[in-house]
Amino acid sequence: MLPFSFEWLWDMPHMVFHGGLHFALTVLSIGMAYCIIKAMVQTIKGGGEDHGHH
Repeated sequence: MLPFSFEWLWDMPHMVFHGGLHFALTVLSIGMAYCIIKAMVQTIKGGGEDHGHH
């Protein structure tokens, strides 16, 4: 059931569930954005070349 449905009740369990859901999605989104931006910066700087690291 979606929050814009007329049958939706904003009681405490729904608020806790959606609060946790949005927190988890925010953490995952920030982590993915960090990894993508870091990869783009390293690619632009030429960080993909082998510098003798194993």
